[in-house]
Amino acid sequence: MKLLLCKNIEKLGIVGDVVNVAPGYARNYLLPQGLATEPTEANMKSLAEARKVAEQERAQQLEELRALAERLQDVEVMIRARANEQGHLYGSVGPREISVALQEEGYDISPEQIILPDPIRQLENNLEVEAKCGETRSSFRVWVVREKVEGEDDFDDEMEGTGASAGDDAEGAGAAVSESGTEAGDNGEDTTS
Repeated sequence: MKLLLCKNIEKLGIVGDVVNVAPGYARNYLLPQGLATEPTEANMKSLAEARKVAEQERAQQLEELRALAERLQDVEVMIRARANEQGHLYGSVGPREISVALQEEGYDISPEQIILPDPIRQLENNLEVEAKCGETRSSFRVWVVREKVEGEDDFDDEMEGTGASAGDDAEGAGAAVSESGTEAGDNGEDTTS
């Protein structure tokens, strides 16, 4: 079914495009939402100005995406993830995590723009990933490194810092109990009489 688009629709077209879509898609989504209409001469003329504006916006967006692709060319991003001793990750690193890391570095990349054949499931030292920026693609480096788990080394550091070991703590606690026990049971009076 041929329809005239009233609004820009990603992966379908921009305002003023005449597109051929499935009848169910047209009846159930495009027409009720006001995203498309019948492709008559009157409708095409009324959307001509909106099409010019949409083409200018699209050209501007493509220019911004090309500039972003150039900036991304030599970027290296480090992602911290939990892993076992063999380097296998607990979970995986996918487009969402890469996108968040890039956004923290100041690059506005959505997870949909990241091209990653398979999720990363082990520690990688130098993985090349691509980002789709409009019609251009840009590659950058991703480093997946082991995340330091809270409490793993902290407990050992605390014990070394105090100069006490787990055995010393138990003896100290036992000594305190026996001292308090004698103090509580022995108030200086003779109870044998």
